[in-house]
Amino acid sequence: MFQIKNLTVEADHKKILNDFNLDLQEGAIHALMGPNGTGKSTLCRVILHDPEYNVAKGEILYHDHDLTKMTTTAIAGEKIFMLCQSPIAIEGVTNAELLRTALSEKSGQPINIFQFNQKMEAICDKLDLPREFIHREINVGMSGGERKKSELLHLWMLEPEFIMLDEIDSGLDVDALKVVAQSINEYYAQFHPTILIITHHNKLLELIKPEYVHIMMEGKIVASGDASLATKIENEGFKAFNISGLGNNE
Repeated sequence: MFQIKNLTVEADHKKILNDFNLDLQEGAIHALMGPNGTGKSTLCRVILHDPEYNVAKGEILYHDHDLTKMTTTAIAGEKIFMLCQSPIAIEGVTNAELLRTALSEKSGQPINIFQFNQKMEAICDKLDLPREFIHREINVGMSGGERKKSELLHLWMLEPEFIMLDEIDSGLDVDALKVVAQSINEYYAQFHPTILIITHHNKLLELIKPEYVHIMMEGKIVASGDASLATKIENEGFKAFNISGLGNNE
């Protein structure tokens, strides 16, 4: 379903990803872990074609489409979604306005306002999010936990098939983390999307259990395996992995 081949990415004349290769199984949960600065968040932005990054070579194939040759809007139209570490605030645009526009663009049809409002209210209740957030400006004046829940509201409304979770545990207290993880698990059980989790902490992976864990260092995948890799990192740190010993992209 999703295959990255020999991807080399540069920004500010600096190479960030270097002959990066990764295959993601359709309908599976994958975790990507690695030290700070190794290129994990860069990968998410490159998948969405952030113009700040230059793809020097390689392909990102999703359902046989090369995402490196598509616009961000077209990529979003492929039902690809990223929940950011630090979602930005957008003044003057409400959650309802953004989602109505996105859904109308996606379907090519006018939105049934009654059904739209019913669904948004039900999702707010599920996320323990006040219904007034439907008409709040996007992430304006919201805490870190409220921003993550607001992003989950977008996820449930847009129903993506490939989801990137970029350090969603950042800035969340214990209770908020449980709500976020439970919501993602419920979404996965209902829709079976492919999920890529980027995190530093095994705690999140205890709540959202991945089938595959990939270790990234110096812009490359140096090891792939099951959830035991995350436990190894928790016990031994990233020094347990080194490119010379594990750089076979298993």
